[in-house]
Amino acid sequence: MTPTNLLDPATINQAEALGMAARYIVEGYLAGEHKSPFRGFSIEFTQHREYVPGDDLRHLDWKVLGRTDRYYLKQYEQETNFVCHILLDGSESMTFGGVRGHGSGVSKLDYGKLMSACLSYLVLHQRDAVSLMLFDEQVRQFVPRTGNLASIHNIIRLLSEHRGGRRTRIADALHQLAGQTSRRGIVVLISDLFDDEQAVLEGIQHLRFIGHEVIVFHVLDPFELEFPFKGNVEFDGLEIDQKLLTRPAEIRRSYQRELQAFRDSIRAGCERNRCDYVLVNTATPLQETIAGYLAFRHRTNLR
Repeated sequence: MTPTNLLDPATINQAEALGMAARYIVEGYLAGEHKSPFRGFSIEFTQHREYVPGDDLRHLDWKVLGRTDRYYLKQYEQETNFVCHILLDGSESMTFGGVRGHGSGVSKLDYGKLMSACLSYLVLHQRDAVSLMLFDEQVRQFVPRTGNLASIHNIIRLLSEHRGGRRTRIADALHQLAGQTSRRGIVVLISDLFDDEQAVLEGIQHLRFIGHEVIVFHVLDPFELEFPFKGNVEFDGLEIDQKLLTRPAEIRRSYQRELQAFRDSIRAGCERNRCDYVLVNTATPLQETIAGYLAFRHRTNLR
């Protein structure tokens, strides 16, 4: 996948119209549009506090003073920009898809690259900040927090250069990010989640514990979801050195039952941690996937 086709204009236009706002309190670096945990004297009134010598008298509530003969200041909620940390699983299992002659015509990794590029552009375009971590069993590429829209060129270049080809350790990447971020923001995980689900959920819980909002895009190929293989098929392990010769028709029901149980386990863990879980079928156009999620997010933010 080349850098020139990672940003889809139709997807970008629709995403820009919907925008991406933080759901929970975030800690940004600049004045922006999202709730901050820090109190100030701007934007939206939240509470009073008693006057102490040295406070700015412009914020005195004269009505309260007239009623109670006591000095109180109006206190407001500051607003801030957020940092969106995008974590893309670049392991070998993510290369399954069109590049191997099966599935939707696009690999899970290429679909994840498209998602990462479009979300990065959206966040930067609305003057928030983004960081990118591309990982498999370790971090392969990392773009530190940036609010400069021109940084999208570096992000796209790094995405386009990665080819995949290693095992994955999702939980390690989540814990590493949690250990190196001191300010609360948004974490977007894009992965097929083919790893120890309990370890993955513990990594998500770690991020939530320190205050990050977490969004999980569970990316799967339609062949993985439907298992439509016929005849005798030899399956070649992508992250393990193992081959399996079988008749898919005989194991289809048990395979789909196990896959559903795996998905249910991840979804339930996300719900317990108040995270968004989004199943992504790579046969679904990217524009539909991103616009659908942002529209859902917009609706729930208004509640």
